[in-house]
Amino acid sequence: MSARLLEPPAARQGPGPVAQPLVEAIDLSLSRLVVRTLPGERRAVGLGAGTELAQLRPYQIGDDVRHIDPAATARTGQAHVRLHVPERSVTTWLVLDVSPSMAFGTAQRLKADVAEGVALVFGRVGVRRAGSVGLVAFGAAAPRVLPPRGSRPGMVALRRVLAEGVAPDGRHDTDGLANALRRAGRLARQPGLVVLISDFRDQHHWERPLGSLRMRHSVIAVEISDPREQELPSVGHLAMIDPESGERIEIDTSSERVRRRFAELERERRAAVARELRRLRVDHVSLSTAEDWLVALGRQVR
Repeated sequence: MSARLLEPPAARQGPGPVAQPLVEAIDLSLSRLVVRTLPGERRAVGLGAGTELAQLRPYQIGDDVRHIDPAATARTGQAHVRLHVPERSVTTWLVLDVSPSMAFGTAQRLKADVAEGVALVFGRVGVRRAGSVGLVAFGAAAPRVLPPRGSRPGMVALRRVLAEGVAPDGRHDTDGLANALRRAGRLARQPGLVVLISDFRDQHHWERPLGSLRMRHSVIAVEISDPREQELPSVGHLAMIDPESGERIEIDTSSERVRRRFAELERERRAAVARELRRLRVDHVSLSTAEDWLVALGRQVR
């Protein structure tokens, strides 16, 4: 997927400011989530700068004074240091939706803007503690894959892809999500974290490949929506074009029956997505373009 197949949306606002304290809180929550959900023992060898206590012993010349434990020192009258189990580096894979429907937004920003912010937050968290971040972008005519990279090279590559935007109207692969999940499963050989960022619209057959990923990885599904996707306003006759297929339809939004049926179908669709994610035991985060997405993300990642 080259830049020619993508284009920045005309109404692009960007994700907005990203508060560092919220990123720190999300980082801590993710660390606990990964430890809790990854299969098998993830403890690394030796001692290092982790969060789990490995040993409490008297201070020796050459020890880092920042590791001195005040409580043990006061209790024994002798300086003691805390040694921790080092955290094993984890590869974070971002599975990102760049289909035309992500360019939609009627509130504070576009869905693509929220997706960009979410990808940047998980990318920043992913490269910490010697970790790396990779990307599988889907929804355009051809997929885009970034191999896992750590530190600054990983974030530079991620920002470059995010700047390319989303696929133009009419260029959409309905099986893009399923294919992207299969590709991520082939690439992610070691257990790690997989973050799926999508609006889950007009995507088919994703349940089985997502379930396969969940067997080996900690998986978070971030669903992004817009208020106007959930109900129609009463504004008379409207001509609308589906950005995914290019199909044009005309409806009378002044009809209460039409508006009620539209809302019912959308509730059923979103309930089906949530139900399937629960069945697969995938952590589900729901974000809207009408809210502070970073605060909502921090609140839901536990």
